[in-house]
Amino acid sequence: MEKLYEGKAKIIYSGPEEGTYRVYYKDDATAFNGQKRAQIPGKGEINNRISSELFRYLAEHGIPTHFIRELSGREMLVRQVEIVPLEVIVRNRTAGTFSKRYGVEEGLSLPRPLVEFSLKNDALGDPLIYDEALLGLGLVGEAELGRIKGLALQINALLKDYFAQRNLELIDFKLEFGRLPDGSLVLADEISPDTMRLWEFGSQKKLDKDRFRRDLGGVEEAYREVLRRVIGGAA
Repeated sequence: MEKLYEGKAKIIYSGPEEGTYRVYYKDDATAFNGQKRAQIPGKGEINNRISSELFRYLAEHGIPTHFIRELSGREMLVRQVEIVPLEVIVRNRTAGTFSKRYGVEEGLSLPRPLVEFSLKNDALGDPLIYDEALLGLGLVGEAELGRIKGLALQINALLKDYFAQRNLELIDFKLEFGRLPDGSLVLADEISPDTMRLWEFGSQKKLDKDRFRRDLGGVEEAYREVLRRVIGGAA
């Protein structure tokens, strides 16, 4: 296998079939644009299994994704895509940087899901970017931007229902999209406790990466609990 790219949480290799990549999930954990780092035993395998299950679920409900199949406990086979240089954030409640930015408490319910965009650029700290700037810089076209927003809201509705059946509330999450050779958009990257906030209904216990960011402890246990609920099905 030829190593093509290594990121904070994954390594991308050439795939066994033409037009594919092999994605290996690492145990590395990072926060605050890589300023905080650690190893969480088993995280790579957990995130690979959760992402695989959620990609399958979304595909069954009409969402196009890059996912093809699991290859091993830590690896998945995906379609080769050109990543759109955007992080797409969907928020259902106030939390994290949103709360800090606007000086509001965490957990406030938003009247409708909010879609934000960040420029995918570590050197710049992944800054927020607004629609007109995206279009002006030629990062996306108008139709493509509308498609991304529409897919993000569809995914939000599907995942909110999915997790609610497992007694978890989807607070917010980050998505990335890629372009296939024919230009069509598909959901890419991963969907895991690394990329979303999940709170347990009632207790509001955090079962996501905030346990690492905020030194709450029990990070591996929280991730394994999410996996247990994902694999175990609806409560």
